[in-house]
Amino acid sequence: MGEDLRIGLVGAGRLGEQGYVPALAAAAGVRLAAVAEPDPIRRRRVAAGVPGFASAHELIAAGGVDAVVLASPAPAHLVDARLAVDAGLPVLVEKPPAPDLAGAEELARLQPAPRVGFNRRFDEGVAALRAAVPRDAEVGAFLEISYRRGGWAAHTVRDDALTDLGPHLVDMARWLTGADVTDVRRAVVRPERAEFDLVLGVARARIRCATDRPHRERIEVRHRGGGLVGRLVRGGLVAAVRGRIGPSGPHPLVASLTAQLEAFARTVRGEAEPTLGTAADGVAVMAALEAARGAAQRAA
Repeated sequence: MGEDLRIGLVGAGRLGEQGYVPALAAAAGVRLAAVAEPDPIRRRRVAAGVPGFASAHELIAAGGVDAVVLASPAPAHLVDARLAVDAGLPVLVEKPPAPDLAGAEELARLQPAPRVGFNRRFDEGVAALRAAVPRDAEVGAFLEISYRRGGWAAHTVRDDALTDLGPHLVDMARWLTGADVTDVRRAVVRPERAEFDLVLGVARARIRCATDRPHRERIEVRHRGGGLVGRLVRGGLVAAVRGRIGPSGPHPLVASLTAQLEAFARTVRGEAEPTLGTAADGVAVMAALEAARGAAQRAA
């Protein structure tokens, strides 16, 4: 199979610590070769024994990596992705790909364009639900993610609910239905909560996200007549209590991030990988979020 792909991880925040570092240890065919993080204490704690750098520029200039994963705040993605692409390194950019649509479009113009980390596509439950949804069908979907921001304890990022959770939900709506967003309606956008409706051809989706509620994830898809296609529910108060009294283990994100990293490695090696998010997917998602903000402003 050849040698492991050497990954340079940019960003040792909460996602890097709880997600990407353990996922890189678990994923087949890849290994963590370097970390860039401006906080030296955090850098050494999150990735002890791994060559560390203060910035993506330093990491890339030092060599020794075959590809780069950007798990840094979104405002840094475009600059760091351009550095990596100019150095001939494939790039996986964590969602959101950029702070806004214009940034996502500029990111997509890089050659070769980065891949985008919509890791929920690699969740086994989401994959099973997608397989059950008929293509081009008049289905209605409800997609919700909520969590308490204080419980996640992000290192630096303070995005609002729409930017924080909206990318996952919009991408899953597109992924499950196999359709592009054609309209955004009934939007309410506040710092800690957002809700809006998507039109995806003949399909419809209600999106709801919050950063001030207990953790809960729910996806439900129904036929136009109301019959249930499938449902996926995680979290809730009972799960939170069990999590506090039960044994600790890897964060639930690790499994999907592991599969995503393995898919990224396959693309770097020239294999087809239809599940991995593309820069064009990132543009489509950011366009929907921008439309939701515009609809909310017009309704205010």
